[in-house]
Amino acid sequence: MEHPSFKNYMKVLVLDLLHEPKHGYGIMSELEERYGVKPSAGTIYPIINSLRRKGLIEVVGTGKREKKLYLITEKGKEYLREHSGELEEVRRRMRAYRTFLDLGGNELKLAFKELFESIDGLTEEQKARVRDLLTECARELRLILLGGE
Repeated sequence: MEHPSFKNYMKVLVLDLLHEPKHGYGIMSELEERYGVKPSAGTIYPIINSLRRKGLIEVVGTGKREKKLYLITEKGKEYLREHSGELEEVRRRMRAYRTFLDLGGNELKLAFKELFESIDGLTEEQKARVRDLLTECARELRLILLGGE
């Protein structure tokens, strides 16, 4: 099976979250709580609009502060049934991502961001240390994955 893009992951996950009415912020909060992803409003609302245009979700009322509440339609439920394999794969990948974050992946992501922002100012000695560190880290990870010492 070809793996969907991040945007398609989000579409399927959003659709799956709407078995109960939720507003956009509620969707974003639940994605963060379940999977550790923090999509912006600029990511979520276009997905919501796309799902609405396709008839997969509908507005079922308004919540606090007149926020629209969205709910999956029968057509949306049928879509999820037809794409149950994709949904399970997306859930699996997102659980793996959440576990990665819990294992320190978020700290690693932040460190890589700092490295990329500073890379032009590194000395040759610093670059060599970074190279050695990354090579050793990759080796250690592979050993762990292979069950080695």
